[in-house]
Amino acid sequence: MNKLVLILGLVASCSVWAQGNVDAGKEKSATCAACHGADGNSVITQYPKLAGQHVKYLEKQMHDLKLGMTSGGKQGRYDPVMSAMAMPLSDQDIADLSAYYASLPTKEGSTPEDVAAKGKALYFAGEAGKELTACSACHGPRGHGMELGGFPKIAGQQADYVKLQLEHFRSGARSNDMNSMMQDISKNLTDEQIEILSKYVGGLH
Repeated sequence: MNKLVLILGLVASCSVWAQGNVDAGKEKSATCAACHGADGNSVITQYPKLAGQHVKYLEKQMHDLKLGMTSGGKQGRYDPVMSAMAMPLSDQDIADLSAYYASLPTKEGSTPEDVAAKGKALYFAGEAGKELTACSACHGPRGHGMELGGFPKIAGQQADYVKLQLEHFRSGARSNDMNSMMQDISKNLTDEQIEILSKYVGGLH
């Protein structure tokens, strides 16, 4: 409960960011299309789908990616490609791009049959013996997340991207999660569980 209260406070503090314009964001998204798709639904599986993602989550990630570059990776979120792409963006650019991508529909994915049962069990129940929290507790039964809590939509997301992010959280290579929640959870995940969950969430909708 204390973690959730802190998260809600952090999200509220982000309300000072600029208000986004969807049409302006569409015009500014041309350079993003090569990796994330013209409609925000990437076809290259290592890059995330941005379509339908929560506005505040998108804004936070872009601000964090800029901070990752300016701090030499000591703060925020550092990615050699995206941090460089985010650097020239103004607060208004970030707001406009976030509003645009949030307005787009997410293309549904699918869950491979060989991971459906195990993925469902992990996603909805976790694993008590390993103190592994159910993913649905924060990301919801349909994987739509919760904008006010800062939890992203993961339904339909690219399996390769999800896998990479879980591995980064587990290793500490990514640490811009609120109150270290994803780092705490992912450190209890095995390679097999990461593989299963990454493939499972793609079929949520």
